[in-house]
Amino acid sequence: MSAPPRVLTVAGSDSGGGAGIQADLKTMLALGVHGMSVVTAVTAQNSLGVQGAWELPVEAVRAQYRSVVDDIGVQAVKTGMLASAELVEVVAELIAGTDAPVVVDPVGVSKHGDPLLAASALDSVRTKLLPVATVATPNLDEVTQLTGVRVESEGGMRKAAAAVLGYGPRWALIKGGHLAGDAVDLLTDGSEEHWLRAPRHDNRHTHGTGCTLASAIASHLAKGRSVPEAVAAAKEYVTGAIVAGYALGGGIGPVDHAWAFKGSAPSE
Repeated sequence: MSAPPRVLTVAGSDSGGGAGIQADLKTMLALGVHGMSVVTAVTAQNSLGVQGAWELPVEAVRAQYRSVVDDIGVQAVKTGMLASAELVEVVAELIAGTDAPVVVDPVGVSKHGDPLLAASALDSVRTKLLPVATVATPNLDEVTQLTGVRVESEGGMRKAAAAVLGYGPRWALIKGGHLAGDAVDLLTDGSEEHWLRAPRHDNRHTHGTGCTLASAIASHLAKGRSVPEAVAAAKEYVTGAIVAGYALGGGIGPVDHAWAFKGSAPSE
């Protein structure tokens, strides 16, 4: 049997299983690709928040990456929590030498507001990581953190995209989920625009949405889809996962990565 497309996530571990490499690998399985991982940090995390985080040494991250890429190979790479400037820079260097599309999810804070990226690492994200990205997928808080642009309405998303593209990614996907109304995202490369809309569902259990969306994009890119096709398919997948999100613990539960295995899309 031939192997499925291979996708590598370079991200932190979420002990609660809703985000991070756990969400990435679940997404990849659901979308029919072989998921592999480079762990950059370990978090103590549950539905209530992040109680602790410990980054791995640069040498451990480099060794994991080289071990996977040099033997197995990859058709796409996705980055998530990178924690420090040193890790951002080594991952950017590794990605620059890999012939595969790269989805950069510039994770700054958790769903609960806990910081997952040192403030000192922001400049490295801007100058080292974003320039090697095929697609960058910041939410509105991350746009502000990286560019200083504050988006208060859908009309401001073009300005946000232009600011992100100024750092060098080929495409920017500005996620407008924090705005009122429908969940609207803008994908652009500076010349063409794609507006993606989905109904806003009344479900608070949305832990892991950013990781899941970025991993879904990477999975579809690994299958050979174009960036607009991959993003549209990923948006559809994550919308279904949000609808099916469920309660765990006493706080915010995860999206359901396996919703499509359950016979039909969840009812809206």
